[in-house]
Amino acid sequence: MSNFPVLRFAVAAGIFLSVHAVLVTAGALVGIPGMEPFAKLLTQFYGPYGYSISAVGILAGAILGFLEGFFHFGFFGLIYRWLPISR
Repeated sequence: MSNFPVLRFAVAAGIFLSVHAVLVTAGALVGIPGMEPFAKLLTQFYGPYGYSISAVGILAGAILGFLEGFFHFGFFGLIYRWLPISR
């Protein structure tokens, strides 16, 4: 599986987590039921790096979500490519 597209996988994961952070934060700001607990969870993880449930937090969450998705799932993709999987 040496031809697995790790970079595309990492970018896709980064975009997914970035959009997720934006939607959760925006949902909490407008008062969608059930979004605030998820936004508070993001505050626990990303709060020390500038995230908050605010308009600025949407941008910070987008950047931090992309970085987390890119690096974590990129590493996961590298492990997947390294595994000896036969077809």
